[in-house]
Formats: sequence, C-alpha cells, structure tokens
Amino acid sequence: MGLVKTKITLKNVKDIFKVEIGLLPEHKVRQMTETVLVDTGAWTLVINETTREKLGLDYTGKSPGTLADGKKSKYNMAGPVEVLWKDRHVICEAVVLPEAKDILLGAIPLEAMDLIVNPGKQEVVGAHGDQMMHIIYGNL
Repeated sequence: MGLVKTKITLKNVKDIFKVEIGLLPEHKVRQMTETVLVDTGAWTLVINETTREKLGLDYTGKSPGTLADGKKSKYNMAGPVEVLWKDRHVICEAVVLPEAKDILLGAIPLEAMDLIVNPGKQEVVGAHGDQMMHIIYGNL
C-alpha cells in the first residue's frame, strides 16, 4: 500500500465559539483546507508550528510520544481544533511537531468520524458507507 492522502479543513474551535456568542464575524474564523497524509500509526492529528500559528491554536500541555524513527520525547499539544472531512467532523487536540513537513490525520480523528483507509483504492472512505454510524457496545 502506498501513501494515502485526503483533503480536510481545520478550524480554530475558540473562534467558532466566539462567532456563536457574537464576538467574531464568521469570516474571521481561522481555518485552512489542506491535503494531508493519512497515518493510522499516528494516534491523533499532527501539525507543525506554522500550522498552529496560522490557526491561532493555544498550547494545551505536553504528551509523551514516540516518533516513527524511535525518538521519544514529550511533545506540545495544541487546540482545540475542528477537523472536517466532507460532511463529517470531530474536535480534538493536535500534537505539534515544529518541523513536520506534512499534516498527519491519525487514528483517533479517523475513528471519531467513522472513516477507514481503503488500501485497494488508496483513499479514505466511510467505514459504513456514506452514512456516518457510531456503534455503541454494552448492555442496554
């Protein structure tokens, strides 16, 4: 399987809240649409410092992590950020890797939007077709 990319939109959630309470006009919401690398080995969204600054995301803390090359460290987290893919969305935090060349869409936002990677077509698709579905397990 080769590299899988998809187009997403990222929005600053604090800006969205300001629009909702009338403190910011909608056209001022900081956002960007990019073609990103889908990485099911990454646990969440990964952005670089330039993207964090462009979106105006605040640092929210640090999280331990291991890069693909084995380097372990505590990495800055930023957010909240809304991730939109077609008609689906999720709000999450992002790991900030200052020199990352690609934005990575990781496993948690993929799962939250009910998305999977179709390796045969090298594309992102809905796990349950075009209709988003959350499956809830438990004794009801």
